[in-house]
Amino acid sequence: MTRTLTAADLKDTFDAFNRHDIDGVMTHFGDDCVFYTVAGDNEYGNRIEGRNAIAKAFEGVWTAMPDVQWADHEHFMSEDGSRGVSQWTFRATNPDGTRTEVQGADLFRIKDGKIVEKQAIRKQRPNIAAK
Repeated sequence: MTRTLTAADLKDTFDAFNRHDIDGVMTHFGDDCVFYTVAGDNEYGNRIEGRNAIAKAFEGVWTAMPDVQWADHEHFMSEDGSRGVSQWTFRATNPDGTRTEVQGADLFRIKDGKIVEKQAIRKQRPNIAAK
């Protein structure tokens, strides 16, 4: 029997993001998952495929922005369990010392209890000057 992914599982994933715990983050991602980034060369950002490549991308954010947090996160699942949504506020100090503080959301596609697609979307606003 396939386990169903829950809103609590998405919460656990974001708690792991905030701990910078890659094993905890990747627990609910399928082997063939795809991540569409918030920015990139295409209308959908950039497409990153596979667990290892996605984990490397997440770790890259933690390296570039060591204080990054997805704060105030909330999570919702569709009735049939095939879709999930996470809302959050992204807060981080950029390498140049400016701050990014924006709201965003992830849209998830779920198959057999695993995340197979993560589409990240966030607001755009100017960076906040360093203090």
